[in-house]
Amino acid sequence: MIEENAEAEKGPDTPEDAAPAPLLTLRDGLPPVTDTDEGLVKAAAAIAAGTGPVGIDAERASGYRYSNRAYLIQLRREGSGIWLIDPIELTTMDPLIEALEGTEWILHAATQDLPCLSDLGLHPSALFDTELAGRLLGYPRVGLGTLVETVLGFTMLKEHSAADWSTRPLPDAWLEYAALDVEVLVELREALAAELVAQGKDAWARQEFDWLRGFEAPVRTDAWRRTSGMHRVRGRRGLAAVRELWIERDRIAQQRDVTPSRIIPDAAIVAAAQELPQDKASLLGLKGFHGRGAERYATSWVKAINRALTMDEDELPVRSPRAEGPPPPRAWADKDPAAARRLALARESVNALAEARNLPAENLLTPDFLRRAMWTPPKTRDPGALLDGIIEILSGFGARGWQIALTAPLLTDAVLHADIEP
Repeated sequence: MIEENAEAEKGPDTPEDAAPAPLLTLRDGLPPVTDTDEGLVKAAAAIAAGTGPVGIDAERASGYRYSNRAYLIQLRREGSGIWLIDPIELTTMDPLIEALEGTEWILHAATQDLPCLSDLGLHPSALFDTELAGRLLGYPRVGLGTLVETVLGFTMLKEHSAADWSTRPLPDAWLEYAALDVEVLVELREALAAELVAQGKDAWARQEFDWLRGFEAPVRTDAWRRTSGMHRVRGRRGLAAVRELWIERDRIAQQRDVTPSRIIPDAAIVAAAQELPQDKASLLGLKGFHGRGAERYATSWVKAINRALTMDEDELPVRSPRAEGPPPPRAWADKDPAAARRLALARESVNALAEARNLPAENLLTPDFLRRAMWTPPKTRDPGALLDGIIEILSGFGARGWQIALTAPLLTDAVLHADIEP
């Protein structure tokens, strides 16, 4: 699903009296939703008979459902038109999997949709990410609506971006919004691909797109530590209460397939962890303890708090767990002044090169890769051996070949110059 704020996407130099771009509409009208196995066979045959790449998008129910599943899949290919697939009602996706075999997928912000498509057995043989292409080309705003307007000259309405796509039946207005997300993906891909060639960045893009094919959503460890407002909770036992309440809420949310914040918000978890009530009446009497599931699951919340209160000391979480990798950059000057100088020099060089090549610095080299390489670079100071070592480090992190070729020499120079005391 493509989400963006139309107002935020306006450029600061847009004249107030500029004529608005024409509104993008469906050239072939709104197609029906395919929600039967027989219908999917027909859709797959039409898609297979089309030509060229396939524009694909998926709508999830973020903010409403616990799962990341796709509730609607939109596809468009030249010669086959647009197809809207409801995967919830289908018993198999095999016909679509076979129809898409060997095709290039066009997605916008592929990392959003690839995981839910993968869950359905849909994996790209090749892909083109229009958002990432926009970043590599140096576009300051890369939302789908903005790129379509800037590159193709059409305005897109985004009024249903926060809809609950698990709703059935889906309103026609929502379906039209969803269909428009793939209406001109093929044309946008062709225009951006030509720009990539013109800027000499097409090889970079191919490497990025090939890497995306293996993308998997990262698994968060200790996700409970992201509870908003947790810094207000005092003591390790209070932290344990946050953890136990968060885990209990997550269990209930997963069981009901409801986004956790719709059970009780983070603020309620924090309020309970601050006071540590031991019975339902005291818990429900807390001013800050609220939410749709506050009273319904009160017994579960009390049990979670009591688990925290009766834990052994060695089971209690610490405030700041020992993290893997380098410390926060603000601490480098005290912990390792040479490393701090390396980081400063490397950042300056990477930022300058990114500006010269007209792309964001984070796309030139992932900031975490840069920090890790500068915190523990190879020990050798022989320039050739050092360059080889940094290349090996960056490759091990997952940096692409084009990124390594451009940034490894910069990081090598940063290491060599940082060793010279200022």
